[in-house]
Amino acid sequence: MKTLQHRRQEKFFQEKLEFSLGPAELKRMIDEHEPVVIVDVRDEEAYEKGHVPGALNIPRERWITTSLLERGKTHVVYCYNQQCHLAAKACLEFSRRGFRVMELEGGMSAWEAFGYHAEKREIRAAA
Repeated sequence: MKTLQHRRQEKFFQEKLEFSLGPAELKRMIDEHEPVVIVDVRDEEAYEKGHVPGALNIPRERWITTSLLERGKTHVVYCYNQQCHLAAKACLEFSRRGFRVMELEGGMSAWEAFGYHAEKREIRAAA
């Protein structure tokens, strides 16, 4: 017999799987040109040092501006690492505004740990 805690745990992890993905899944989406918007919510300095190819930089102070987000597309949001909760907070904020979101588990550190290319170029930040 499942306790209330077991039912809550089951629901949490079921939803976590539905609304998060790992670096390999995101890489596949990029390689297959799936309609996805990648959003880096780290600060501009971290973004400049390296980010997921094609990612937009929308740090916390610019979350109010959603002009770069696209209705009808899934937004994969990431931050620094597994311990960072900025991506989850951004997902909550963007979801409240009606955007489809997923969180990249492990953030940029997981992307790099998989050995995937980090793009370094001029900042593409929200106005």
